[in-house]
Amino acid sequence: MVQRVQVRTITNDEGNKLLRIVRRSSGSVVTWRRAQMVLLSAQGMDAVRIAEVTFTCADRVRDVLHNFNADGFDSLQPKYGGGRPPKFTLPQRQEIHKTALARPTDHGLPFSTWSLPKLADFLVTKGVVDDISHEGLRLLLREEGVSFQAVKTWKTSTDPDYEAKKNRVLELYAIADGGAQPGPGDPTVVCCYDEFGPLNLMPHPGKQWAPVATGKGDQNAPRRRTRRATYNRPNGVRHLMAGYDLSKDQLYGHVTKHKGRVEFLAFCRYLRSLHPAEVRIAIVLDNFSPHRSTNTDPRVGQWAKDNNVELAYVPFYGSWLNRIEAQFTALRYFALDGTDHNSHAEQASMIRRYIGWRNRHAATHPRLREIVTKAATIKRAKVA
Repeated sequence: MVQRVQVRTITNDEGNKLLRIVRRSSGSVVTWRRAQMVLLSAQGMDAVRIAEVTFTCADRVRDVLHNFNADGFDSLQPKYGGGRPPKFTLPQRQEIHKTALARPTDHGLPFSTWSLPKLADFLVTKGVVDDISHEGLRLLLREEGVSFQAVKTWKTSTDPDYEAKKNRVLELYAIADGGAQPGPGDPTVVCCYDEFGPLNLMPHPGKQWAPVATGKGDQNAPRRRTRRATYNRPNGVRHLMAGYDLSKDQLYGHVTKHKGRVEFLAFCRYLRSLHPAEVRIAIVLDNFSPHRSTNTDPRVGQWAKDNNVELAYVPFYGSWLNRIEAQFTALRYFALDGTDHNSHAEQASMIRRYIGWRNRHAATHPRLREIVTKAATIKRAKVA
């Protein structure tokens, strides 16, 4: 009967040394894998079972155990010659890139995401590379344009007319920016419309200038403004109906109790009154039900037809196409962050005063332009 291959009897010091190597997250992947095999063998596991646990073949496990029995800890170190660091071929880099972008479960592994040690170990096991350090793998992935990022939710548009709607909105933006000439029947003025809210009477998180902390704080004299708790909010909500005129770079808004079809049409009449009746305008907006005509209530479509207005709807889940969204980011930053208003009238007054300030400083205030540009960039990046 063939005697099974087993590591020699190891001392307590040797066992602790093997455990330290296995627990260490840095260093050579080859050393870590070999130490793991030796430690599992010292714990009484046979070569076949070790191969299953370490995702390799039993013959390789036996070679590692034979080498350790003969040379001790020196056998755990990969035998590399001097000279320049190893260079990975183009096929190897492509395979590493492909593996990193795949899910571990696609390869039958029982974890949901790659860490550098897990990915390096898998690449060595599959024979993609002979050895690669964790830092070397990170640098290679960075050169390949791969980084460790948070997983985000994303809704895919289910609109059957997605391309047509998107292209029409982009055509209108090109006309508004002066990049294209309006054709027959095209509007010469483009506005973006959306609702902002709901607006609650609550303390909004924000930042402020405050004295630097020195010593132990005093609850009776806090350094920073405190935010009150709002267990009950009996004052209802308000909504900001807002329009952004691209031709003038001006923002307009009305604060209302409701955002139904009546309020929407009233605000559209206001936008229409800002330009002569003979000037055709377009309003870019989303698919919220009060924005559309229905079989029982055709008022929206009829009003647009009677008043020389084109309603350009963005695709479903396509709010990133609406340029007014970036303006809302700036409004929240300048007018709401860090506030705690006592009444809706006070909050509405703050919003109206901000809109007036914004329209006077739209082209000259650097922080305002920075926030709007950053928000617009983030919205565009969501389709990448």
